[in-house]
Amino acid sequence: MKNHIPNTLTCCNLLSGAVAVVMAFEGQFTWAFLLIILGALFDFCDGGMARLLRVSSPIGKELDSLADLITFGLAPSVMLMQSIRLNTVNSNYDWGYWPLVCLLMAAFSALRLAKFNVDTRQTDSFIGLATPANALFWGSLIAAWPHLPSYAEWIPFVMVAMMLLSCWLLVSEVPFFSLKFHNFAWRENRARYIFLIGCGLLIIACALLGYILFAGCACIVWYVLAALILRR
Repeated sequence: MKNHIPNTLTCCNLLSGAVAVVMAFEGQFTWAFLLIILGALFDFCDGGMARLLRVSSPIGKELDSLADLITFGLAPSVMLMQSIRLNTVNSNYDWGYWPLVCLLMAAFSALRLAKFNVDTRQTDSFIGLATPANALFWGSLIAAWPHLPSYAEWIPFVMVAMMLLSCWLLVSEVPFFSLKFHNFAWRENRARYIFLIGCGLLIIACALLGYILFAGCACIVWYVLAALILRR
């Protein structure tokens, strides 16, 4: 029975992502973002549970990648596509089918996951931005978008440019530290501690300014900057 517990959690991750896609198509971006967070929690727990129960299988590894593709690849891509479509209905510029370009992020997420599965270098760190981090950035940004005090017609162009940048980060050779602690020594975990302290300050600042939904994307931007600045 215990062999099925991690896979059950992985399936819960997949289902969270699938419902997030439905919510995105309906324009319920806050719910879609919350479901991505829920999927991330299931994704964190399934690996921990597998190690705790000392069970693993090739099926579990493949299932984990498939679930991540839905939750952290397709869901944020559809969120971005739908947000552009809905926010440009009355725009002077006819976007037509151009928002479909946002689905490129799902394809690059699939490539990122495939590279991770065969790259033996990524045991205690990451090469390229991890798909959960990318999904949390876009989920947070898009959920917060409708709460902005004003809207400019050039924003979708900036969003698409940012999407292309995130696609590059997903498959790049840029090293990123993981948040796994093997001990609590400052020397070995300096980047992790500085990152977590910065995240706490960013969350407090976003909450005080009334833009708590922006906290997620702010923390991921800080994560990218911290990886570039603090890497050894």
